Amino acid sequence: MHDSDPRAQQQATLQSLLQQQRNPYSGQAWAEHCQALVIDAHDGRLSAAIQLQLGYPGAAQARLQLGEQLQQAGFALPLSVSVAQKIRSHRVQGELKPHAQIRNIIAVGSGKGGVGKSTVSVNLALALAALGARVGLLDADIYGPSQPTMLALRGRPEITADKKMVPHQAHGLQVNSIGFLVDTDEPMIWRGPMVSQALQQLLNETRWEQLDYLIIDLPPGTGDIQLTLLQKVPVAAAVVVTTPQEVATLDAGKAVQMFAKLQVPTLGLVENMSQHVCSACGHVESIFGSAGGQRLADRYDLPLLAQLPLDSCYREHVDAGLPTVAAAPQSSQAQVFMELALQVSARLAQQPLSKSVPELKVKLSG
Repeated sequence: MHDSDPRAQQQATLQSLLQQQRNPYSGQAWAEHCQALVIDAHDGRLSAAIQLQLGYPGAAQARLQLGEQLQQAGFALPLSVSVAQKIRSHRVQGELKPHAQIRNIIAVGSGKGGVGKSTVSVNLALALAALGARVGLLDADIYGPSQPTMLALRGRPEITADKKMVPHQAHGLQVNSIGFLVDTDEPMIWRGPMVSQALQQLLNETRWEQLDYLIIDLPPGTGDIQLTLLQKVPVAAAVVVTTPQEVATLDAGKAVQMFAKLQVPTLGLVENMSQHVCSACGHVESIFGSAGGQRLADRYDLPLLAQLPLDSCYREHVDAGLPTVAAAPQSSQAQVFMELALQVSARLAQQPLSKSVPELKVKLSG
């Protein structure tokens, strides 16, 4: 083609723009996601078609974001974008191998109780499922299992012929919890080894059905239970939840260090209860202090993935057994979790791949 060929000129322009514009979630240039680029001519009119491949479930957002960025950059041709989603297994800690039925296990920890870790876990899982991934949720908080209440699930799991527990189903999630197996009104007076064994059984003796992600709601703290769990469960990455107050960020920092020592990459921090907005007058108040999550993120060179407001709807929804992402998916409160899910899954997609798992099938979203 000659330099004056309009198709060649438009192709060169589009290739240049794909190098310049970046995916806001992966941080990569769109050119790194691009599998094919075609400038077509029909009845004397040019149009463009791009095929992307993502390692996380964000097809609709990618199409919208890329289209908007190219339009703002002055690219005026009619444009179609198709997106293939290939969610792969990523490297886990030590000599462990990924679970046979789970591509990626993501641990949600806090180092301290009472910061909203379980609420974040269930809404993150629901958001990933809403994006199109196959997702499970394991409630590993043996002493205070809350996911059965948050998802309005009851009853012992069905047991298969091969002695596997069939996970409960809720809003597209596969769910298991010690809360399904014991009387929730009775205190769990178990020593550490019993707890660790129970958690391993919950993970390995549940019939998970080909999950892209399993979210593990860890028990609070950084003691023997957490250490044993993370030494024996193949975790691809972690997310740490804190509130802005210093007493919470100190413990969250210990959780970050624990994950680092066990070779589990922390994808970032979630600051819960960041600010309260008065429903009557609109006054904004930082009840638990301000910028604590950002200071912690800066200290450990981690991204602050989300700042969740102190909003009564989160509590009301989980108390009713219908977490916010399921109860009000279009609300601003739910959209915070959708953004968190995109951040978490896209950052995980940048981690090294597991060498022990074969290539997965590609899901194409037109």
